[in-house]
Amino acid sequence: MRIVLFTECYRPIQNGVVAAVEALTFALRALGHEVLCVTPTMPGYHEANAFVVRIPSLPLPTPSAYRLTLPLLSQRRVAPMMRRPSVVHAHSPFVTGWLGFRTARRYGVPLVFTYHTRLEDYTHYVPFETRATKRVVSSLTRTYANAADAVIVPTQAMESYLRDLGVTSRIEIVPSGIDVDLFASGRRRADVRARFGVTEAQRMVLCVGRLGREKNLELALQTIAALPSEVRLVIIGDGPHSVALRAAALRGGVADRVHFALELPRAQLPDVYASADAFLFTSTSETQGLVLAEALAAGLPVVAVDTAQTREVLGEAGSVVAAGPEALAHALRAALAGGIRGDAHAARRFERMRIAEQVVAVYDSLLSARAVG
Repeated sequence: MRIVLFTECYRPIQNGVVAAVEALTFALRALGHEVLCVTPTMPGYHEANAFVVRIPSLPLPTPSAYRLTLPLLSQRRVAPMMRRPSVVHAHSPFVTGWLGFRTARRYGVPLVFTYHTRLEDYTHYVPFETRATKRVVSSLTRTYANAADAVIVPTQAMESYLRDLGVTSRIEIVPSGIDVDLFASGRRRADVRARFGVTEAQRMVLCVGRLGREKNLELALQTIAALPSEVRLVIIGDGPHSVALRAAALRGGVADRVHFALELPRAQLPDVYASADAFLFTSTSETQGLVLAEALAAGLPVVAVDTAQTREVLGEAGSVVAAGPEALAHALRAALAGGIRGDAHAARRFERMRIAEQVVAVYDSLLSARAVG
């Protein structure tokens, strides 16, 4: 099968969407399929992979690592690499996604759309009136999803969310995958803990993710303030909310107990997870929360804010509590005392090869339906 993926963000950006697309790409190729990834150019970054097509882009009007895609996809450039595609799989409803739509219609092949991001929770980055922006974003999501032959969502909660938005297309629930063995291979290392200012006598609580307002990390700072002084918080990631979070740590009197580690290469993360004592997840805006699967694979006890999608991802493998510092601190005390244990086996359902097989089953069903039609 020849599959063309269209994504608005890709390397060198590090986030959940990029990790999910990379995991799917690797697994599809391992299953014997040809895969081409179409994504915007990134200044100063030169793609080593011959199966990635970079299309022109411009900087966004607001400070961001993301780019504004220009709808200039050369069919002469793509065609020799992929010939006629079997399926187009879009990972964005923006310009790159609509290029995918146009490519699918041009070749008369199915269009699959993976809904990674609840865009309505990101409208604070747009310098316009919030309610109007949310209506526009909801309309964009609904229109694109209804233009697709099938929509993939990572959780049942997101299927319900899209139905409430007015999406009538076929929806399939397939989580985003990770390399479970990679995250299970990490080793607890004193030098990793020391790098973050944590001794073996102290307890290390870990957060991993983009530092955006929608990630609700102020709640993580408040939670640490409610815990004993030997508990330290390590935050891996970077983003536009970094300065505000550092200021909040100072105001909350926990700046000396919080280490902002910025972004780390993905290959270093397994040892970081393994060197922590518990994982804290405060976001309520996720469609899945890929880092939850990573923490499970590493065998960490997980404490998370209660949302429908987080309950679905963790099941019985973590502690899901109300979004308040006292409730989270209580659960973390239990986790750090050994009352809540990690469950690495629970991560197996997110193994990228298993996920890719489920995605291929969606492709096959669409191709079969077209053949019958």
